[in-house]
Amino acid sequence: MLCMDVQGKIRQVLSETLKDDLGAGPQTFSEGDFLRALQHRGIIDDVMRDLQWTQNIQRDAERRREKGSPPKAGAAPHAAPHAAPHAAPHAAPHAADMRDRMPLNRMDVDPARRYLHLQVLGGKAFLEHLQEPEPMPGQVCSTFRLYLHFRGQRFRSKPVPCACEPDLQEGFLLEVHRDGTGEGSRMADCTTMLSICDPVHLVLIKTDTSNETTLVSSYFLDWRTVLGAPSGRTCFSVELLGVGSECKVPAGVLTVSLELFPPLSETLNGDIIATQQSLERQRTAEKERLFLVYAKQWWREFLEIRPSHQSKLVKIFAQDENGVNRPVCSYVRVLRAGRLLESPRQAARFVSLLADEKAPLVGGGAKQEQWCSLLAFVCRGKGDCEDHATLLCSLLLGFGLDAYVCVGTRAKGGPHTWVLTRGTDGSITFWESLTAHRYLHRAVDPDAAPLAAQPKPSSPYRTVGCVFNHHSFLANCQPSDAVPLCVFDFQNASRWKAMSEEALRSVCAPGATTSLPPVPHLAAPSLQPAAASNQLELEMRFLLSEHRKDLDLATVWDDHLSYLLSSALAAYETERCTGVSCGNEEFQDAVRRAVPDGHTFKGFPIHFLHRNARRAFATCLR
Repeated sequence: MLCMDVQGKIRQVLSETLKDDLGAGPQTFSEGDFLRALQHRGIIDDVMRDLQWTQNIQRDAERRREKGSPPKAGAAPHAAPHAAPHAAPHAAPHAADMRDRMPLNRMDVDPARRYLHLQVLGGKAFLEHLQEPEPMPGQVCSTFRLYLHFRGQRFRSKPVPCACEPDLQEGFLLEVHRDGTGEGSRMADCTTMLSICDPVHLVLIKTDTSNETTLVSSYFLDWRTVLGAPSGRTCFSVELLGVGSECKVPAGVLTVSLELFPPLSETLNGDIIATQQSLERQRTAEKERLFLVYAKQWWREFLEIRPSHQSKLVKIFAQDENGVNRPVCSYVRVLRAGRLLESPRQAARFVSLLADEKAPLVGGGAKQEQWCSLLAFVCRGKGDCEDHATLLCSLLLGFGLDAYVCVGTRAKGGPHTWVLTRGTDGSITFWESLTAHRYLHRAVDPDAAPLAAQPKPSSPYRTVGCVFNHHSFLANCQPSDAVPLCVFDFQNASRWKAMSEEALRSVCAPGATTSLPPVPHLAAPSLQPAAASNQLELEMRFLLSEHRKDLDLATVWDDHLSYLLSSALAAYETERCTGVSCGNEEFQDAVRRAVPDGHTFKGFPIHFLHRNARRAFATCLR
């Protein structure tokens, strides 16, 4: 696959050389003449380059086997590894920031491993952009960007202008060997790969000229059709559907090509692949049917406890971006961020940096409910309170806390979700995922004497109907669902009615059903905070100077005072992450020294979830 057709090129050079010599008359044709002809056409250089690369790959594979280290997956040309968001001081990073685009490092391709080469060959029928004008060179325009996740590997495409036929042409090299499959020098065969039901998750994001992102489509691609392709390669069209209320409406079409490296020695019959897929769907449907039967019976038992339970917010199922009903427990996973997030409070700060936006609704009426898969949420960089709460709960579980998502209402009314953690000493802490604020819960005793001192409500939450995490679901069956009166003793069956953990595992555990989306990991950020901060400062200085020029005011910048402000910004960020204020005394002392006598220093911090200078400046003017 990676080697050139050496014999064919040599035969071509030989025939051309003989033809030229015969045309010039009878003469001898030596071996040296033939070598010179090969060298003149660059064939020898190509052979030596290819031979050296093959030897390097073999040496690299042998060296990895001797060290016992697992080989790395490589990204195909034009593919960039996807980097997840990470909260960095002085900058509010975008959730879909990536590392710089890297060319294919051939040394990372292990000839003893199996790879899937996925190519996107273009888009068409994006009818929403039928009247989109052709962008002029250098003009800022709306763009499409494709994000991809497969078995712990994340990539993204380069941005392309939005059009009816967008020029989405990318290649991604995906390692099929993951999670212990095909270890060592053992190559995964057709049967092994047929049993790998993990789909390739494709997420298409649109970014407009003001840097606002929109989720266009979320698609799960079953790649196993390539196992039955006679040539080892298959090409087909993928119809992308919309999201939310438009989940049945086509958004566009992508042409996709799949190819396995190295090629299969023998392929599977298409009927075998179709039968395997059908069996997986039947097993999933049967598990979901049995869980639905159990959930209905559980709900009837819950209503028999107290008729007023009918009005409580007990949410067992929720629709994802594709309109698929899934148990809410399947939205939570134990998620470890490695060294990217260093503490639970930093994780809360990170989640709060993702913007809050309700699912768009065409027309009036109540808000449309849409819980997003994790990949769609972080790629878009914003979501509703449910998306924030499930992500924060997953991260807190990864840090070893006993965390649950709470479904209830806020003090101002309206449904809301937040996170609860239980300490080993019985303490209850509420985490607001939209702001990273924490509240210590102290229950009010309704049976206490009238004059007895009672704790004042410290949280902004009014009622709680149920709590859940990745393996538990509990409904509040206390006489009152008011948060100040609730006792969060989940082992007490008279206060909380629990679902069977075994029933939840049958449909919510990782790999339990093929309908559950795979959970992506968080990866290192590509954003350089210092460079982004400097660029934003230059843009803000220009906007402020132009605004003051319109008011006939001159503008003089004090670079020394500007530098002193950086310590204040660092202190604000530290306080947001840890809840502890520090460094304020040094900043005040430095400012007093920098400001001349007779002058007053005034400053006010404003926090943004974006890096758009014009929007930030407009907010400052307000």
